[in-house]
Amino acid sequence: MKFVAFERKLQGTGASRRLRVAGKVPGIVYGAGEPQLIELDHNALYHALKKEAFHSSLLDMELNGATTQVLLRDFQMHPYKPQVLHCDFQRVDATTKITKKVPLHFVGEENSVAVKTDKNTVNHVITELEITCLAQQLPEFIEVDLSGLTAGHSLHVNDVKLPAGIKVVTHGKPNPVVATPIAPVAEEIVVAAAPAADEKKGKKGKK
Repeated sequence: MKFVAFERKLQGTGASRRLRVAGKVPGIVYGAGEPQLIELDHNALYHALKKEAFHSSLLDMELNGATTQVLLRDFQMHPYKPQVLHCDFQRVDATTKITKKVPLHFVGEENSVAVKTDKNTVNHVITELEITCLAQQLPEFIEVDLSGLTAGHSLHVNDVKLPAGIKVVTHGKPNPVVATPIAPVAEEIVVAAAPAADEKKGKKGKK
């Protein structure tokens, strides 16, 4: 994805407030050189942030006529308004090693025995993985094939086929569960028993 940034010369709370009033978003680019203050068009950035790829893939930033590859590292939103307050980007090149969360795209679950035959539903326990790799190897997403899922057996991180050069960061957790089938819940229909003949007679006697 490509976006356009503009050089920002002024900094500070007052300057940032004036930028936001003018429909701009203050930002910064760091890494591989001196930090660069930038500003971006708010509406363009706001709509870009709604796209999954803007968060998880390399971006081409056009600044002063030159294009640089960057990653979105952080952004701040207004507590209750649909307004972006600030954003941070990191410059990357072929030698930059990064750690970043990447979304998982699940496929094939409707063809699995767990779903097709046993009528299970699949719980996506994890929807993203934190990975480490060279910036140029960063995938936009990782595909998880659930077509082999069977009832009573979960799919774990070690079962996910990763692209070359990608390593998962689990923070010490041994082989976390990614997806698990959940068996359908049998509905129990309780039928009220008819009152016994003796009970009916007793009620009539009381009258």
